[in-house]
Amino acid sequence: MANDPFTQAFIRKYASRTVARDQIPMETYQAHKVSQGLRDEEGNGLVVGLTNISRADGFESVDGKRVPCEGKLWYRGIDINDIISGFTQCRFGYESAAFLLLFGDLPTQDELNDFRDVLDSQRALPPHFVRDIIMHSPSNDLMRMLTRCVLSLGAYDDNSEDTSPEYVLAQSIKLIAQFPQLVMYTYQAYNHYIKGNSLYLHRPHTNMSTSEILLSLLRPDRKYTDLEAWVLEVELILHMEHGGGNNSTFVDRVVSSTGTDTYSTMAAAIGSLKGPKHGGQILLVPEMMEDLAENIAGPGDMAGIKRYLSALLDHKAFDKSGKIYGIGNPVYSISDPRAEILRKYGEKLAKAKKQNDVFDMYAAVAELAPKMINERGLYHKPVCANIDFFSGFVYRMLDIPPELYVPMITVGRIVGWSAHRIEEIVNGKVIMRPAYESLIPERRPFVPIEARHEGGK
Repeated sequence: MANDPFTQAFIRKYASRTVARDQIPMETYQAHKVSQGLRDEEGNGLVVGLTNISRADGFESVDGKRVPCEGKLWYRGIDINDIISGFTQCRFGYESAAFLLLFGDLPTQDELNDFRDVLDSQRALPPHFVRDIIMHSPSNDLMRMLTRCVLSLGAYDDNSEDTSPEYVLAQSIKLIAQFPQLVMYTYQAYNHYIKGNSLYLHRPHTNMSTSEILLSLLRPDRKYTDLEAWVLEVELILHMEHGGGNNSTFVDRVVSSTGTDTYSTMAAAIGSLKGPKHGGQILLVPEMMEDLAENIAGPGDMAGIKRYLSALLDHKAFDKSGKIYGIGNPVYSISDPRAEILRKYGEKLAKAKKQNDVFDMYAAVAELAPKMINERGLYHKPVCANIDFFSGFVYRMLDIPPELYVPMITVGRIVGWSAHRIEEIVNGKVIMRPAYESLIPERRPFVPIEARHEGGK
């Protein structure tokens, strides 16, 4: 924002005029049958493409009618519950899930070993990259720093404009391998130069899982437990992909359809995820729950929890938005399978961390809030706790600072973005270009400047 009084006054004056000119009533959207958010009044997403990568369902057809059902999520046709339970004896669940999403099948042991070796070989950042790009201009906005890092990596790629599937796959694997460092080094730069804490820049070791690398790069002593690493692995896998219809993946495919490079595409996707209506939601749940804890007698105060949730819905508590953050999802109705899985492993971690009471409070809200919202009929469908509801709690138990909550999502989602970019390149023959219906009723005359009046009057 400009700091001189004249410019500030000008912007304030004309910003209000712009808002007044651009405002379109909801009734107008309805009259023209335009679905805001690319979803109709029943919550159905408008179909803009096809994908073989994943599928998310919150409804099913019964006797020809669309009815709510328990949420389901498949990666390449395999139920996410089976994927997580099948990986419990495997240190490299993230890498196995990434292989599945990128190549379409679960890896054999030899394939997984080869994929891990390739990832390890691609982790190194360019010479002086950390010093010149990350340390040179730290910021308290880690997502913006991450965007800058990704765009800067394109300058080190002599063939950055090559959009052949083979080369895009090579770029994607390199980014997947480097994202843990990009995320943690940008945080360490912020933590040192802006917050004034000690600077720790560890190098990733070989033969470590992605979750182990993240925890070892974050913590000064590099130590972590097997349970901590596995629970983080679960969260990363759950954030990898979500049916192709989420905003950042849509951005990924729209930008890919233009024929632009991988780095520009991923930077655009990061910018989407950064938004408070998308990945930014994860930050609000812990803040809301802290406020709840301060306004009840204790975790077992069910009456107090109900009163607080009612106050939230009545615009009288927390940020007075009328929302219970972490509740509701455009796709799911009765349950979000990602939230159910994370709740299960979050409870295990809570027991190990002796935070059972806090978990019980989260669990109580996850049960009560959907019922209270549904009883009030606030939405056109049933709602449930979503993955964001438990994510921040899990990160907090892992001693991951709030500044990293959204960037951590990118470590998982870079895999899904990569898979969708490749699928779009393989199948997309034309640029995606939606239509906007103009509301301009008729032509306006061009008025000479000496005859004009302020505000067009």
